[in-house]
Amino acid sequence: MQLQILLLLPMTFFLFPGAHTGEIIGGQEAKPHSRPYMAYLKSKTCRSEETCGGFLVREDFVLTAAHCADGDITVLLGAHNIHRKEKTQQRVSVRQKFPHPKYNKTSIENDLILLQLAEPAELDDAVYTIPLPQAGRTVDPGSVCSVAGWGKTNHDTKLTTNILQEVELEVMSDETCQEDRQLQQYYKPSKMMCVGDPDEDKATFSGDSGGPLVCDGTAQGIVSFGKNDGSPPRVFTKVSAYVPWIKKTMRGLSSPGSHAKSPASLH
Repeated sequence: MQLQILLLLPMTFFLFPGAHTGEIIGGQEAKPHSRPYMAYLKSKTCRSEETCGGFLVREDFVLTAAHCADGDITVLLGAHNIHRKEKTQQRVSVRQKFPHPKYNKTSIENDLILLQLAEPAELDDAVYTIPLPQAGRTVDPGSVCSVAGWGKTNHDTKLTTNILQEVELEVMSDETCQEDRQLQQYYKPSKMMCVGDPDEDKATFSGDSGGPLVCDGTAQGIVSFGKNDGSPPRVFTKVSAYVPWIKKTMRGLSSPGSHAKSPASLH
């Protein structure tokens, strides 16, 4: 059985044999800077360079998938085309990493990490936070949410896109993943979300790990893993199950030198 960790990694870094990474399939280009919470993460180790998505939850914290956090990470905020030097972009290094204490690389449980930025982001029209859901609140099956990323755009290409892509995905019942032969061993309903209609060719697949599943303006899920062939459904970390830990971790960590504008000065 092969699972796919939704991260752009060389084969030697996969947690499962033959795994690939997370991409937007069946979507379209996002309106530039319409998702100001999006973060593009690039990490370097002695053996590789890896890319992921993430999202700004406080001016000095980005939330992403724990399996994205190896090596030295650079965070790019305010980007639409990551290969251009857009005036909206802010590039920030990571001061400290806070992986969930029960993250398990083998079972892919608790796949989330908070990255404290070396300096707070300057909040503006192109860079802004996204709200977290209420603790314990679930998203009803049948709800249509959206996800975005800079991953691959089809199953056949080896290249990721430099322009932010987005796609709408349906939240499925837990049973959809629990009854899938490739996912049932790993799927935990209390900690994960099952996303993407198996009858539609729309999914996350390569390079989108760590990006948010956005439902009614809140970050309800984090792109985590899926089947090796890239077909839906895919599995997302359920953010509402971790809100107390997220808030506790950020609480007490100051945000010195903030350049934030008041919400009234924004949209």
